[in-house]
Amino acid sequence: MPSRPKSVRRRHPWLFALPTGALPPSVTCRGQSYRLIDTFKHDFFAATGLYQGPDTRAVLKVGRTNDLLSLPMRWSGRLLARRELRLYERLQDLPGVPRLIGPVGETGFMHEFVPGHPLARRENVSDTFFDDLLALVRAVHARDVAYVDLNKRQNVLVGDDGRPYLIDFQISLWLPPVGWRAWRPVRWLLARFQHADLYHCLKHKRRLRPDLLTVDEARRLARVSIWIRLHRGLTRPLTKLRRRTLRRLQADETVPVAGSSAK
Repeated sequence: MPSRPKSVRRRHPWLFALPTGALPPSVTCRGQSYRLIDTFKHDFFAATGLYQGPDTRAVLKVGRTNDLLSLPMRWSGRLLARRELRLYERLQDLPGVPRLIGPVGETGFMHEFVPGHPLARRENVSDTFFDDLLALVRAVHARDVAYVDLNKRQNVLVGDDGRPYLIDFQISLWLPPVGWRAWRPVRWLLARFQHADLYHCLKHKRRLRPDLLTVDEARRLARVSIWIRLHRGLTRPLTKLRRRTLRRLQADETVPVAGSSAK
């Protein structure tokens, strides 16, 4: 179980997933103790950090427990954590998905730390990197999962071994063809999200390794679906507005929150 860090009075506490504004300094998972080394990200929905265990390093993600203007929000943290746990369990045998360690408390879980860094805007990747990434994404799709958030290159890790890894399945969709999920509109919706996953992989490839882009891939990129265009038109202005607003509110905080500036 996590130990509680000291509480700090903040001007806008609702901005952050955890009421203390900080990850716990130590946690226990599967009978092993881990201590906090660094905070990667802390936003409205979750906080993520690097922990040192007895033998290895691990990543802890804790979903929201903080109230929102006196409204209880712990239920959302539990819901999102359970969804993401199920997705990690579903994809455990894929080589580009970090190994799940286990749940932590009501709204948290740990997975193994992958030595590496997020895919950079001017990343120098190997000739096989995007072949491996596309193969990984197709393997994820074969499990009836759509990643959904591949437009963010920060969600793709470049391992120290040069291979791609996928993290952060918070908004991914798992729609196995049973019950109502087998209905044709649901299968169509899953296919659209999976198509968008592949489009964003190829978009990153065009930016970083245009020399390896095939004629067929270039044609696929030229045919931007109406759903991707609609997504761009709706989300880009909202994303810019959200980032500007958050920067202004965070600048008002008397004490900086670790990880709050991460994208």
